[in-house]
Parts: sequence; C-alpha cells; structure tokens
Amino acid sequence: MANSNAVLIEASGLTRRYGPNIAVDNLSLTLRRGEILGLLGPNGAGKSTTMKMLTGNLAPTSGTVKINGVDLAARPKAAKQFLGYLPEQPPLHPECTVDEYLNFAASLHGVSGAKNRRAAVQRAKQSCGLTEMSTRLIGNLSKGFQQRVGLAQAIIHRPPVIVLDEPTVGLDPIQIREIRSLIKSLALEHSVILSSHILPEIMAVCTRVMIVNQGRVVFNESMQAMTEEAVPCVHLLLKNPPQTLSVAGATALRVLGNGRFEIEAAPGSDLREAIAAQAVQNGWGLLELKTQVRSLEEIFVSLTSGEAPELRKAA
Repeated sequence: MANSNAVLIEASGLTRRYGPNIAVDNLSLTLRRGEILGLLGPNGAGKSTTMKMLTGNLAPTSGTVKINGVDLAARPKAAKQFLGYLPEQPPLHPECTVDEYLNFAASLHGVSGAKNRRAAVQRAKQSCGLTEMSTRLIGNLSKGFQQRVGLAQAIIHRPPVIVLDEPTVGLDPIQIREIRSLIKSLALEHSVILSSHILPEIMAVCTRVMIVNQGRVVFNESMQAMTEEAVPCVHLLLKNPPQTLSVAGATALRVLGNGRFEIEAAPGSDLREAIAAQAVQNGWGLLELKTQVRSLEEIFVSLTSGEAPELRKAA
C-alpha cells in the first residue's frame, strides 16, 4: 500500500545566481502525496525560476532536488519519469491532431508499444475532456482546449507529480473555471505544484500555499491551518471614541483614526459581545462592529509589499 504521507518532491537550499545577482535564494520545499501546493508571488519573485529548477530545465547554482527519492542532478532521466510538466507556454505542435501529438508525447515519456500508447492517449484525453477532439488540429482549438492538451501531455505517463506554471494565463473566466476544476480532479491521482500570481486560483484549488518574495520563502502554510489558526480581527467604529481604548482579551489594538479601531484576539476568540457591552456602558456610540480573519490577500500584500525587481544583488 502506498504511503499517503510520502514526500514526492524534496528541494533543499535551491539557489540560482546570474553573475552577481540572485533570482532564487536558498529555497526549500516539500510536496507530499495528495497535496496541491500553490506557489504564489509577485512578478519577478522567482516562481518561474524555481519551477524550472524543480523540473530539471534549469540547473541550480547550489542546492538539490529529489523527485520520489531520486536525485534530479545525478539521475535526471530516472527522476523525470516521476514528473509531468506544463510550462507557461505549452509545448504544442499546432500542425498535429490531438491524437498525433499525444501519441508523440507518450513515446517521449517512455510509454512503449503501440497498444500501451493508445491506452495512455485515451486515458489522458478522457481525464482532460478531450475525447471529442481526437482528430482536430491543435492549431484550430481554442486557448482553453489547447491548455487541456498541454495538461494531457503532462499526465500521459501517469506521473505521481505534476508541475503547472501559470496554467490559466490568457484564458477567459469560463475557461479558467474549467481548468481549475480539471486540476482538482487530476489531484485525485497526482500531487500538484501550481505556480500562480492569482490569489483566487490558489484559494480555489490548493491545499497548501507557499509565498515567495525576492527569491525567498516568506510564508508556507496549509489552507486548513490558515483557517483553524487564523487570528480574528474586530473592526470597530465609535461615534464618541475614548482617548485611550483598552479591551480585555485583546492581543493587539490599532487606532486607525476617525473613531475606527482594529482589535486582534487569540485564535478562536470572539470579543464582539464584550466590546459591545463596554461601548454601551461608556456611551461610546457604537456605529459598527464586525469581525473577520486575515485573508490570503492581506497576508500576501503584507509579505510582498515593495515589490522587488527580477534579480536582487547578492551580498
């Protein structure tokens, strides 16, 4: 029986320099069986460079990558058999039909024998919703269906890991929803690394999120933990605010001005009832009282504000 907690990708200390500049700085990550890891960051943060190193398309200056326990640098061919990759620009041949291209992709991925290749092509088409497109020229397909063909070539050899770099870029809203749904369905059989700078995409699809800024990991947390451990924040608006405000149970209090306050509490706490009672007792004139947890967008902005250029000078 497969280990449900097995580490399928283990990257340690990945660094990529271009002369005196650093694109990725000592980055480490793991991908476990069944995970969809969202790699998030502003433009120029080092996401695409990281993806290229994880897939063996770019050699790191230092650091190691193991795929299913196989060292990517020492045994690249053996390691890549466990990997499917869809770059930002899908490696398609527009003059081929869908069947011709996928049969070619299957042979490149080492699926031997005509019968096995036909079965692999049929399985990939079915998984990606391409069964009715078999004889269509790729160049005549819509952008959304071309992206599906790109996904089909990535899974045609049934790899345990799929790496997707900006898989919904250039798609319309309907196509984006379709590709997101497809990625979630693929995750039933494959672990996925998904690179994006689109926060709703990460929230809709991923089980864990890693934020990269200036080539470094600045946040790494599961979606479940983000929900369970989220710090509640009470937004308070008072007509007659006191000069100083003290709230029992608050872990942080910020004065925003014009009678507005932000009050943080411990995870799982709800201070609204106590604050309302305090406001009535002291005649503060309670105009607004609401609570919310810190969103992924707020976390992202706070960790990546002051967007860095593509390359940062090495120390």
